[in-house]
Amino acid sequence: MAYCFISDLHLQEKKPEVTKAFLSFLDGTAKEAQRLYILGDLFEAWIGDDLKSELSYLIKEKLLFLNRSSTSVFAMHGNRDFLIGDRFCEDTGVTLLEDPCKLDLFGRTTLLMHGDLLCTEDLEYQDFRNTSRDSKWKKEFLGKSIEEREEIAEELILESKEATNLKKQEIMDVSPKAVEEIMASHNAELLIHGHTHRPKVHSLKINEIPAQRIVLGDWDKSAWYIWMDDGTC
Repeated sequence: MAYCFISDLHLQEKKPEVTKAFLSFLDGTAKEAQRLYILGDLFEAWIGDDLKSELSYLIKEKLLFLNRSSTSVFAMHGNRDFLIGDRFCEDTGVTLLEDPCKLDLFGRTTLLMHGDLLCTEDLEYQDFRNTSRDSKWKKEFLGKSIEEREEIAEELILESKEATNLKKQEIMDVSPKAVEEIMASHNAELLIHGHTHRPKVHSLKINEIPAQRIVLGDWDKSAWYIWMDDGTC
C-alpha cells in the first residue's frame, strides 16, 4: 500500500499557479496512492461549508472524483481552514481526522499533526487557536453573512502576517519539548506535520528509541509531498 502526505497548499484565487499544480498532482501522483493525507491548510481561508466559489467547487469536485476512483482521502484542520465541516466531507468523500492522529505505517507507530499545536512558545497564537476552536466562537462566526466572514478572514490573515514579521523565528517553530512529550505519550516512532513551512527530516530519540520528525513544506514555490510505499519513504 502507498501513502501520500501533503499540507499547507493555501489554495486561493490569487494564486492560480498553486491550484494548477494541485490539480495536476491529483490527476497524477495522488492517483497512484491508496491513501492521501492532507495535513491542514488546504485552503488559505475556509469561512464555512456554505462558501460558494469557483475554486471551492473545483477542488471539491476533484477530491470527490479521486475518492470514488482510486484513492481514499483524509484531511486534518489547519490554522487557516479549521472551519471545514461535515458538509465539505459529504461533498468530497473526505474523512476528517483528529489532531493528532495516530496510525501504523508499515509497523511504525506514527503521529500525524498539522503542527500548530507544537508551537507552544507562540502564546499569542495559542490563545487565538483556543478561542477560535471554541464552539460558541464558531457558531457566532458562521452566523454572519459570507461577506462579513470574508472581511473578517482577510483581516485576521493580515494581522497574522504582520505579527509573524515581528516575532522571532524560534517562537514560530515547534517546541522540541512539545515534540518529545507528545511523541513519548503516544509511543510514536515517527511524527509527520506541516504548518511551519520548514521542510526537513529530523532525527531524535523518544524513550531512548531512535525516531524521526518529518516536516512538510508549503506549496508556494514547490509541490512538497511525502511518499511512503512498503516502508520506504
